Amino acid sequence: MRVELTAEGDVPTGGAKCVEVSGRSYALFKVDGKVYCLDNRCTHLGGPLCKGVLREFVIQCPWHGSRFDVRTGQVVGPPARSAVRSYSTTVEGGKIWAEIL
Repeated sequence: MRVELTAEGDVPTGGAKCVEVSGRSYALFKVDGKVYCLDNRCTHLGGPLCKGVLREFVIQCPWHGSRFDVRTGQVVGPPARSAVRSYSTTVEGGKIWAEIL
């Protein structure tokens, strides 16, 4: 299902934003002009990824330091062992849209 998440201007370049849609939390990241969307829940112990530190394409969970590639959700540093679900995004009319399952 395609859903509107927020205005493109709400996500800072090189930064993150938390959004909630239908009771679920998502983390949005803007890197090099492209917006990426992940579940906002670290697969280690559920930390809020949108509150983590973003360096290039890697978000680090603020709770225990797990690191994920924002483009794919794949783990790039422990203690997490499982990927975070990622969602395809588009920007149309100044709004960010995602294909949410």
